[in-house]
Amino acid sequence: MIRQFKIVPIVSFFALLILAAVIMPANAQDYKSLEGINGVNTIFDFRDSTPASALGHLSLVHKTYKDKAIRSIEEAPEFVVVFMGQSVKLLSSDRREFSEKERNTLKKMDNVISAMAEDGIRLEVCLVAVSSFGVAPESIAPEIDRVPNGWISSLGYQANGYALIPVF
Repeated sequence: MIRQFKIVPIVSFFALLILAAVIMPANAQDYKSLEGINGVNTIFDFRDSTPASALGHLSLVHKTYKDKAIRSIEEAPEFVVVFMGQSVKLLSSDRREFSEKERNTLKKMDNVISAMAEDGIRLEVCLVAVSSFGVAPESIAPEIDRVPNGWISSLGYQANGYALIPVF
């Protein structure tokens, strides 16, 4: 009986170690694509305008930014999210056109956006889109920088070596 009690904790300990190894984030050496690079600078052309999908995409951008593989590269990553097109409607504090369920999702998205800004991800919103979709610029959270034209911002980042990832 005493032996059985000693075996259970040992087996449990090793099971936890194996589980941790399986779910642990990867290191840069686990990605052939990251070999020999010093940094990862990325612009996300964000146009997803569905609350649930946008929340998922923004959460994934944030998770990627914090990923151990990206963080193990010599230089800290630089991520920029530029909101363009109808996605700008999701940023407005005026949410009358959304259902209650969508408003709850957008509150979660607001929290993710705040966490992203706190962690150093740059956030920009295209004022051409803001104007086109009737969004009041003052209804957008202050942690999101306003740029006159999101395409010009995107062009500038790409000319400076940022990789482009479209999020539609």
